[in-house]
Amino acid sequence: MRLPGMSQPFLLAPIAECAPGPPGAQLRLAVLGARGVGKSGECGAARPLPRPSVCPSVPPNAALCVSAMIVRFLTKRFIGDYEPNTGNLYSRLVQLEGDHVAVQIQDTPGCIQVQEDCVQVLDSLSRCVKWAEGFLLVYSITDYSSYQSVQPLYQHIRKVHPDARTPIIIVGNKADLLHARQVQAKEGLQLANELGSLFLEISTSEDSQGVCDVFQYLCKEVSKLQHAGSTDRRRSSIIPRPKSPNMQDLKRRFKQALSSKVK
Repeated sequence: MRLPGMSQPFLLAPIAECAPGPPGAQLRLAVLGARGVGKSGECGAARPLPRPSVCPSVPPNAALCVSAMIVRFLTKRFIGDYEPNTGNLYSRLVQLEGDHVAVQIQDTPGCIQVQEDCVQVLDSLSRCVKWAEGFLLVYSITDYSSYQSVQPLYQHIRKVHPDARTPIIIVGNKADLLHARQVQAKEGLQLANELGSLFLEISTSEDSQGVCDVFQYLCKEVSKLQHAGSTDRRRSSIIPRPKSPNMQDLKRRFKQALSSKVK
């Protein structure tokens, strides 16, 4: 499934950091990705590598951060040089469909190690998955191993959030580097269809609107999920009123009790 088109352009103005609020007062998002997701400056010159037959382990010093995509969304600026996968938490008020909404976004905390078809989940990553309400799973179209990490990450998220309504979007980044492409668009789309997720390709460095669109859509889906959960809780908290007793039935039972005593 591809990301639906936006009916109106999304204008995001840099707004001061918001004060922390109680759980449920913010939209909590996580942007996760393994090696070569294309968010740091040195990724621009990725060289093609042969496709491995199994998913390799990703060493800690090879993991790349996802901060550039988040900063691109919050400020429309692209800064390509970040410290890899620090797990930074960004908290901002953003404009969403005419309203100011508090949004918290965490980038990948620590390295993600994938071997065979299993993701080795660190405590920090596990806490991040439990905390977040919506997810972007990001890979680089120039790094096939980063693409292979998407499915194990998706499966881990679904173990923690079995509710199929929890939004997860698969993003192929660095769409501007077609000369170094290792993952075809049809492969990303096929994986998304198999997992029942949305999919799109973007370029964080060149497509500010595409980055904003995907975050805007994820914010909308998380907001809808929060409202649905609030409605469900209100319904479950309503205690049904007991039915009024039927007076004719009470009279009949009273007469039966009297007649049994007389006998």
